[in-house]
Amino acid sequence: MSHAGTILGITELEVERVDRTDNIKVYARPTKRPDCIHCGHTEIKIKATYERTLKHTRQGNQLLTLYLKSPKYYCPRCHKYFRHRFQGVRPRYRSSEAFRLEVFEAHEGGVSQRKLSQTHHSSPATVERWYQAFLQQKRSEMSNRPCPRVLGIDEHFFTRKKGYATTLVDLKNHKVFDVVLGRSELSLRRYLQRLPGKDQVQVIVMDLSATYRSIARRYFPNATIVADRFHVIRLVNQHFLKVWQQHDPEGRRNRGLLSLMRRHEWRLSSEQRDNLGLYLDDFPVLKVMYEAKQQLNQLLLLKTLTRKRAKRSLPKLLALIEQLSASPLHSLANTLTSWLEPIVAMWRFSKSNGITEGFHTKMEMMSRRAFGFRNFENYRLRVLTHCGWNGIINRV
Repeated sequence: MSHAGTILGITELEVERVDRTDNIKVYARPTKRPDCIHCGHTEIKIKATYERTLKHTRQGNQLLTLYLKSPKYYCPRCHKYFRHRFQGVRPRYRSSEAFRLEVFEAHEGGVSQRKLSQTHHSSPATVERWYQAFLQQKRSEMSNRPCPRVLGIDEHFFTRKKGYATTLVDLKNHKVFDVVLGRSELSLRRYLQRLPGKDQVQVIVMDLSATYRSIARRYFPNATIVADRFHVIRLVNQHFLKVWQQHDPEGRRNRGLLSLMRRHEWRLSSEQRDNLGLYLDDFPVLKVMYEAKQQLNQLLLLKTLTRKRAKRSLPKLLALIEQLSASPLHSLANTLTSWLEPIVAMWRFSKSNGITEGFHTKMEMMSRRAFGFRNFENYRLRVLTHCGWNGIINRV
C-alpha cells in the first residue's frame, strides 16, 4: 500500500494533487490495472476514464472529498466491460464506507441528525437511511447467534398500547442478547421455538415470576433456574413492611424508622441499633419477625458457596421458613417454599439480574431521548445497538 493509501485507507491509490480551501479536495488515480473480474485475464485495456466524487472523512473541521479517476476496462478475451473497483467504495455510491460508518458511529453516540447534516454535508434523511442500513447489517450478523450459557430474563414496560417486553441478557459478557415484545408464554412461544442454541443454556436468572419459570422449564430443559437475589430480598422486605403497617401504622409513616427497618442490621451503628431496639420492645411480635427477617436476609446474601457449605446452610433456611409459616408472614413462607430450589441455587452462583436492571434504566433513557417509540422493531434495533454489541461492523 502506498503512503496515500495508508492515509486514506484505500489500497493502490496515487495522489496527484491536494487542494485546501474551505474543504480538502484530494485528486487521485489507481496505480495499476486489475485482472478481469469476469474471466481473470490480465491483459485488459482502458476504454474510457471518468471522475468519481466521494465524501471520505472529516479532517478537523474540514470535509475531505476524493476525486478519483475511475477507468472503464475492456477485456479482449471475454469481450466484457467493467469499471475499476476501489476498496471500501461501493459501486455508484457517492461516499466511502468509512464516511458512512463515521456518520453512523457519531449518530449512535448521540449526535443529532441535524448536526450531522451540517458537519458532514448530508441531508437528515440520508443520515437516517445510512443509520438504518448499518442497523440492518448488524442485525443480520447477529441473527444466528446461539443463546448465551448464562441467561438473564426480566420484563420491562414498553408502551401503554403494546404493554411489556421481555429482555434477554448475556450475564457473562454483560450484553443484551435480545428484546422480545410480550411477557406471556403465548406471546413468546413463536420466538422461543425458533431460538437456536437453547440446549446450551446452563443457568437462567429470573425474578420470582411463575410465567418465566414455566417458560424456562419448557424451552430450556438443561438450564438451572436461579432466583434473582435482589428480587427475593425485596420480596422479604415488602412482606415485612406490610405486616408492620398492620401492627403500627404511625410508626410505619416515620421516615427515620422506615430507613432503619429496611437496612441490614450489620450496617447500623450502635446508636441506631439501640434506638431501633427500644422501639421494637413495645411490639414483641414485630420484634420476632424483624429478627427472623434479618437472619433470612443473611442467608439469602450468601453466594459462591461450595456444595458442602450450601448443604449445611439449607436446614437453617428451612427452619426460618417453618417459623415464618406460623406467623403473620405465612404468605411469604409459602412463596419461599414454592421457590426453594431456585433460591438455594443462588448460593452456588454470583450472577444476578442487577445487570438486566441496569440495562432497563438505559433503555428508559433511550426512550426519553427519542420521545418514545411507536415501532417496536426500531426500539429493538436501537437497544441492540447501544446495549447488545460493541459497535464494530464489518467493512467492505
